[in-house]
Amino acid sequence: MPRALFSVANKRGIVGFARELVAMGWEVVASGGTAETLDSSGIPVTRVERLTRQPEMLGGRVKTLHPAIHAGILARDSAADMEEIASFGFAPIAMVVGNLYPFSETIKRTEVSLAEAVEQIDIGGVALLRGAAKNFDRVTVLCDPGDYADILLSLKQSGTTSVEQRRALAAKAFAHCRDYDDAIHGYLNASDIAEPTEGDVPGIISIGLQRSHELRYGENPHQAAAYYSRAAERAPLGAQQLGGKQLSYNNILDLDAVWRAASSFEAPTVVIVKHLNPTGIASADDIASAFPAALASDPLSAFGSVIAVNRPLDSRFVSALGTLFVESLIAPGFADDALAALQSRRKNCRLLQMPQAFAGQGYEFRSVMGGLLLQRYDMGDPAGAVLRTVSKRVPSEPEMASLIFAWRAVQHVKSNAIVLAQGSRTVGIGGGLPSRVDAAELAIKKAAGAAAEAAMASDAFFPFPDSIEHAARAGVTSIIQPGGSIRDKQVIEAADKHNMAMVFSGKRHFRH
Repeated sequence: MPRALFSVANKRGIVGFARELVAMGWEVVASGGTAETLDSSGIPVTRVERLTRQPEMLGGRVKTLHPAIHAGILARDSAADMEEIASFGFAPIAMVVGNLYPFSETIKRTEVSLAEAVEQIDIGGVALLRGAAKNFDRVTVLCDPGDYADILLSLKQSGTTSVEQRRALAAKAFAHCRDYDDAIHGYLNASDIAEPTEGDVPGIISIGLQRSHELRYGENPHQAAAYYSRAAERAPLGAQQLGGKQLSYNNILDLDAVWRAASSFEAPTVVIVKHLNPTGIASADDIASAFPAALASDPLSAFGSVIAVNRPLDSRFVSALGTLFVESLIAPGFADDALAALQSRRKNCRLLQMPQAFAGQGYEFRSVMGGLLLQRYDMGDPAGAVLRTVSKRVPSEPEMASLIFAWRAVQHVKSNAIVLAQGSRTVGIGGGLPSRVDAAELAIKKAAGAAAEAAMASDAFFPFPDSIEHAARAGVTSIIQPGGSIRDKQVIEAADKHNMAMVFSGKRHFRH
């Protein structure tokens, strides 16, 4: 009589499956709650304790970890192995039906304790699946209830399963264990990932992501796409969507970019982003006052943009929006009247409430052919960085305020990046261009007359004085850049020639 061992957390379909096996002459062995389920359904079941001659121990932590079980699973289909296990009074196990404790489901719960999560780390179940999968030449391993019907069909038609079936099921079991271990590693390692040692990168990465949201398509309609998260029920970025259409792949990218930017400013700030690039950033006493200044930086590009504010969104801000078409709005909160107005007047606009600012903890990843790139997030100049005036003229206090604002803003613009700012608002942005002088020309063009007396920031050094010459002709009076070019002397001389103040930060902020 062939023997099948059942030990499942997900009990879907096991009663019908076990009943069919028994009808075909199989002996069903089961442990713990699985045995209770089968027994209460009238299915003859042999308890694991009868084979091991040991009771369950430690509140059920030890049930199947015994040679009577694992020798029966791991014994090869050879006379020597069969004789050896028989000498100990053991019998072969031909099928293992198992799946693992609901660890991922447990950690999804809000405020789950570490002790609760640890109790859902399966030990015996993983050992059963791995042992059966290793011995797929003889043993059929089932971890997915969706496979029960196919196996029953094979058994009814031929009395056995094929080696091809068993190998495919073994691969699935190893994948089940891998994903399970990744989820555990990701959970237990979360504090280390969130607070890495300065300059440290991990030797091995277990990401442990789950597909949480199906997306209609990727960047383009012919590309399949989905959003993956450590917590499958969470909305993308960990936000709560309060209104509007389903988020798209492009929406999520833009929302990530705009929220990072808004989080880097302390004063009430509005950031407008289009295709991952800010088109306008402004700070003011309140977000309703900041919005017109951010919009004026590039009103044409703001059509169809995503907008982030770093203060709760109120009705005054809704009024300031006017009729501008906006794809998405993200804020730390929404006043009730503002939310009601947006939901009624802008039914398609995606409204996201973000519970926390972007803190830059952990690492960011980029996929490349054959692997991943990993780096620490760029959260601005590191502690201890010093701004240094290198021109003959020292910037005035208003110029320095504009320079610092422009320097923070340029860090969120795609490289090559140039930002023109006056006070606490951008007036022209040029980014994502292969030539720095082209980026400068674009920023000046976007600023139009507002370039006069503006501050200019560059995310990396100027390789030639040409951008300085363009800025001077437009009326720019001060510049901030990292410095470090072999032509720094020529660049500084160009600034001095036009009586411009120039500050070196010593830190580059590429964003590719």
